[in-house]
Amino acid sequence: MKILAIADEESKALWDYFDKSKFEGIDLIISCGDLAPEYLSFLTTMTSIPVLYVHGNHDVKYDKRPPEGCICIDDRIYVHKGVRIMGLGGSMEYYGGKHQYTESQMRLRVGRMWFQLVRHRGFDILVTHAPAYGLNDGEDLPHRGFQTFVTLLERYKPQFFLHGHVHMNYGRKYKRYDKFGDTKVINAYERCVFEYEDEGTE
Repeated sequence: MKILAIADEESKALWDYFDKSKFEGIDLIISCGDLAPEYLSFLTTMTSIPVLYVHGNHDVKYDKRPPEGCICIDDRIYVHKGVRIMGLGGSMEYYGGKHQYTESQMRLRVGRMWFQLVRHRGFDILVTHAPAYGLNDGEDLPHRGFQTFVTLLERYKPQFFLHGHVHMNYGRKYKRYDKFGDTKVINAYERCVFEYEDEGTE
């Protein structure tokens, strides 16, 4: 399965200079947050590819104008063609915005998903906005990652962990790809295409 991951900055190559051939072979689009709702709606409308999303810390506008035709996977495990995708949007709380959470609040969100985790026997892809603590996150509070995500990676060992929030243009040491144990970590800033391979098939 070929997946397009996007986050934080609308890609001019996909929006301003749209060409459907650029999406050839893409099975799924996943947004890690902080993107215009019109952008997500445009992508699913023009390509007929399903778009899943979590909220970024700047996505309060989604309350009045949610991305039409797209699927919010915040606080749920969504299964697409057998692939279990867990969504947890938002960032560390730094001024009390709607999609901002303390560490304990994020841990509580995961706790409320225990039945889904048991029923689905874990997940294959973790989709968040913020990074995990100590895994290419920032030292400042707004860009600090969540320890709760580290715990999820350690316990469930998903194939992929997708996040955004840490931008190339912030001047930090930026990594597109990383690994945590056997989990492949991808910073979805702007756009990134990757292949998901079902480990259960030969």
